[in-house]
Amino acid sequence: MAQINPHINFNGNAEEAFLFYKSVFGGEFAMIMRFKDLAGPEFPIAEKDAEKIMHIALPIGKNVLMGNDVPDFLGRVNENENRSKISISAKSKEEADKIFKGLSEGGIIEVPIADSPWGSYFGMFRDKYGIEWMVDFDSKYNAKE
Repeated sequence: MAQINPHINFNGNAEEAFLFYKSVFGGEFAMIMRFKDLAGPEFPIAEKDAEKIMHIALPIGKNVLMGNDVPDFLGRVNENENRSKISISAKSKEEADKIFKGLSEGGIIEVPIADSPWGSYFGMFRDKYGIEWMVDFDSKYNAKE
């Protein structure tokens, strides 16, 4: 079965955001590559972009959350645009609460986490980096193992 791994663009704060995500999900980074790591005669990197993240990957369960900083020469990411939401299916209400509380800290809660009309435990928010998340626990599909 195909796997979906979200990838997020940032305006210079990818490392900060991913350290925050790591503090919520745990685990270790599978990769951190900076633009300076690719610098060479064929791929010159401006000094102001050298320390920015070219690629970062954080395994979460069977998936990987990936991201990068957009270098100045490519322009800025519109952080207020309507990005696609990242959906997390929790294994329990307790896990859903922990993830929701952790990731929404400093962000804007759009839908508080609670029992939904469609029968799952659901919440939605934009984190402090502007990334939109949905957290869901549905006992019919994600029962504790």
